[in-house]
Amino acid sequence: MATTFSEMINSSKPVLVDFFATWCGPCKTMEPILKNVKSELGDAASIIKIDVDRNPAAAQAYQVQGVPTLILFKEGKVLWRQSGVIPAKQLAAIIRQYA
Repeated sequence: MATTFSEMINSSKPVLVDFFATWCGPCKTMEPILKNVKSELGDAASIIKIDVDRNPAAAQAYQVQGVPTLILFKEGKVLWRQSGVIPAKQLAAIIRQYA
């Protein structure tokens, strides 16, 4: 069963959305960082990736103007957002605040 984007971001646990593009260099830098954060946090949070070229409506809905843009949701609310690359430790600490 596929979960919709809105169902995922309305979750009671934090959901980090990585808005990225396949052609974006910094987005490729974020990949191993996100894997690190996921392995560190386990089930405390979800991480999903949204390709802005394939999902322009989602990117537009959240005014994503640059990639990568990371947005942290919980129960449908935006808790935090940042564009650009962020270190794994810093990202994990931010997500932990809301877990």
